[in-house]
Amino acid sequence: MSPLALQNKLQPEIAYRFTDPDLFTTALSHRSYLNESSQKQSNERLEFLGDAVLELVITHYLYTQRPSSPEGELTAARSAIVRTESLAAAATNIHLGEFILMSKGEEKSGGRTNPSLLADTFESLIGAIFLDGGYQAASQFIHKILIDPNTKFLESSNFKDPKSLLQEKLQERGFTSPIYQTLSATGPDHERLFTVGVYNGTTLLATGQGKNKQTAQQQAAATALTNPTVLESRPQD
Repeated sequence: MSPLALQNKLQPEIAYRFTDPDLFTTALSHRSYLNESSQKQSNERLEFLGDAVLELVITHYLYTQRPSSPEGELTAARSAIVRTESLAAAATNIHLGEFILMSKGEEKSGGRTNPSLLADTFESLIGAIFLDGGYQAASQFIHKILIDPNTKFLESSNFKDPKSLLQEKLQERGFTSPIYQTLSATGPDHERLFTVGVYNGTTLLATGQGKNKQTAQQQAAATALTNPTVLESRPQD
């Protein structure tokens, strides 16, 4: 399918028309597609840009709509809406998976419904819209597709970040504050993956991963909170 045909089919869903069709094609090009086509660039750089634009738009929205929320709650609210599952759901709602350009092997392995792949492509589309139409166009897209359907959730939920909540739970049971330790850091400098463990004293409660230490710590705390032994245990006399 040509870039123009792709855009004509997807445009009603995203309510945006690209002036640069090549940019649109790149936004939809998974790296596996490069092996089976003349496309020279994948959407990974656009994903990197789109991730930053998305975070800025969501942060601005939460800052203005939740004026009494402390920084920790704003961070937790932002994390809830930009997590992979939320972005994949938004991508599914606009049928984005049907339009992703990928290899036959990737498609056979379930690429069109893969949450991580859908979320990444959603971010690359944001990056492409930002380059093609500017911040306002990208912001309008994010509001229409992601924020507006979740307004009630974002404005009314009582968010607490997992680290704060875990600390409260442990201290309520007589323990000291949890300790976070970086267990590993893998990958190249521009694409690090950190693994962090959260400890109650010397006892490992859970591990978490993320592109930075803070994200990995929050993930570890969130996982620890799902462990019933963490919520039920008491210090030994």
